[in-house]
Amino acid sequence: MVMCWAPVYEADELAVSIRTRAPNGIRSQYLQTGLTPSASGSAYLEIESQQDSSSKGMKLSCTVHGPRSLPRSAPFSPHMVLSTHVKYAPFATRQRRGYLRDSTERDLSTHLEAALRGALIADRWPKSGVDVVVTIIEGDQARQVAVEQGSEEWDMMNVLSGCITVAAAALADAGIDCVDTVSGGVAALVPGADNDEPIMVLDPVPSEHSQILAACCVAYLPSRDEITNLWLKGSLPSSDASLHRDLVARAVHASKGANLAVATSLKESVIVG
Repeated sequence: MVMCWAPVYEADELAVSIRTRAPNGIRSQYLQTGLTPSASGSAYLEIESQQDSSSKGMKLSCTVHGPRSLPRSAPFSPHMVLSTHVKYAPFATRQRRGYLRDSTERDLSTHLEAALRGALIADRWPKSGVDVVVTIIEGDQARQVAVEQGSEEWDMMNVLSGCITVAAAALADAGIDCVDTVSGGVAALVPGADNDEPIMVLDPVPSEHSQILAACCVAYLPSRDEITNLWLKGSLPSSDASLHRDLVARAVHASKGANLAVATSLKESVIVG
């Protein structure tokens, strides 16, 4: 007879951890391509967790299938048809996720498709399609903690940023032509120390801040200096347009750090190959 036990988790701490990084500091990222031989391209991204923090770090994998011919029944398309699919693994959070995509995963898929579509040279593959599948293996923090702290929506921006970066690396590994390597970045406006003047921070982790006033996630093409997707959320004075521009600029700065990780990984894969 086989004995089975359910996993036992330690109680999640709801206390807010203190951010030890500088406002302009981003967490280290580990990125590797070519991990799934059966796919046209693949990539794995891991973002470090902070010590003495309830953040668990984030782990994502991406596989690219295609380009391949569309079914005969499909209408003719002069451009490549892009399909994106973002899904949390059932074990990614302590609250088990279902196998069917929920509204959060559908929103992430929509944002990811917009981010990648602006980078692909789609007219080189008429009547063909490519599928981009991103699996979130582990989230930044336990889902129940995010729900109780009210930070789940802010945490989605970090997830989207990671999805954009790992998908771009997988597309490059698949040899699909793009105008540039797109990467994701996040910046946020948070209260200063002792409730002083709000400050902007890069790569925010919701559990490290008592409150997030506003946040911005961008998908950025560094060589072309273009943004393919912009997601801005929060409360900013509508009369101060410079504050909006500064927040977007800080998110672009964060994306450049992610782009460096992608470029380094692709160079290493070329040397090894």
